[in-house]
Amino acid sequence: METIMPVDIIKNLDEILETQKKFVHSLDVLLNLGDPQSDQTPKELIYQEDKMKLYHYKPRAKKVAKVPTLIIYALVNRQYMMDIQQDRSLIKNLLELGLDLYIIDWGYPTAQDKYVTLDDYIDVYIDHAVEEVLRASRSSKVNILGVCQGGTFSAIYAALNPDKVKNLVTMVAPIDFEAGAQSENGLLFKWSKEMNVDNLVDTFGVIPGELLNEGFDLLKPFQLMLNKYVDMIDNLDEPATAANFIRMEKWILDSPGQAGEAFRKFVKDLYQENKLVKGTLKIGARTVNLQNITMPLLNVYGEQDHIVPATASMPFNNYVGSTDKELASFPLGHIGMYVSAKSQNLIAPKIADWLKARS
Repeated sequence: METIMPVDIIKNLDEILETQKKFVHSLDVLLNLGDPQSDQTPKELIYQEDKMKLYHYKPRAKKVAKVPTLIIYALVNRQYMMDIQQDRSLIKNLLELGLDLYIIDWGYPTAQDKYVTLDDYIDVYIDHAVEEVLRASRSSKVNILGVCQGGTFSAIYAALNPDKVKNLVTMVAPIDFEAGAQSENGLLFKWSKEMNVDNLVDTFGVIPGELLNEGFDLLKPFQLMLNKYVDMIDNLDEPATAANFIRMEKWILDSPGQAGEAFRKFVKDLYQENKLVKGTLKIGARTVNLQNITMPLLNVYGEQDHIVPATASMPFNNYVGSTDKELASFPLGHIGMYVSAKSQNLIAPKIADWLKARS
């Protein structure tokens, strides 16, 4: 007697076979892809100090802004997120819109850097980079674009050196760390608030990037991580799509270690004690007073940011002494602020137009 399989079982088997075919095809595309490159916008190394390198991008517009703009990125992950692929490069777009761009590459700390402090990053590396930009551009002041943790550094630097900063742009920058911890999106802030950072630094000296990556992964919903790879299988029909996926995965895994003493102070003084907005943060012998930020300020944040929630960025405008200050929000997450189509079509023109109008 012939057995008749239920229609729903046949349908499920067909779906399983189709998924397997897609998976095999995806693997074939990935294995024959080669090595997709990021960080392809032409630039020149103009200064180096220890692990830190300073680059100047080649201009891409006929009319270039007179005041140069220095990009200060976070110590975690790598600055080429802003130039991850040429059709989604925030840096390339800013250049084409007429900005004169410089960028700091923090490099990869090694064991000899475990005693590098937060003071060193602000008063030595950033200050020397600013001085080199001023020398190379023959300008009296510099615009600063600070991104994520680099935005925090930029706020600190601008408060201590307002005479050197023409305009300040912060992008998804944590400023009020207590407000970040109170947000439903502030898992990183909650986690850092309870971290035994002394044990961590005393054990490792330089905090391994792999360890931090594992910590970030624990903060991501499992379903979100699973969906990423399910979507990959569904969308890797073309080599270009596969190349973009590989670029992003390489960037996620490209996590430099963290100089222990700088990491200790950043976590304790900011994540745990919120000293920046309290006005008690010290860099060297100087106290950081955000009221000293009197230059124009553009504070850019993502409404759907799960790494630096909007509540951690928005209060910045309330603490500065600037009269020309603006909040700019976009319906994007942390990574989408750099690589999404909206980033290219909306954020790049906003930043470029705002800076050129004040330069």
